[in-house]
Amino acid sequence: MDFEIIGNITNIEIIATGTGIRNRSRLSKKYGKGKWRKLKGIAQVQLPNGTIRVAEIHWYEVHGIGKKEFKIKLPFLD
Repeated sequence: MDFEIIGNITNIEIIATGTGIRNRSRLSKKYGKGKWRKLKGIAQVQLPNGTIRVAEIHWYEVHGIGKKEFKIKLPFLD
């Protein structure tokens, strides 16, 4: 699903770190090595049709590389 994050991400929580991340080897090959973490948070997102919704989003993050591979978790929160 394509979307754009509007504003800040709030209520950020760590879901998994280190060996708890199943995709860790793929992430390291694609983006670089580091201490990968999987996080979740709440944000307003704009969908391709222009609708703005509040959703829970998940992503991977590592220091020095940044946030990668955002996903929306359905259902929407609003």
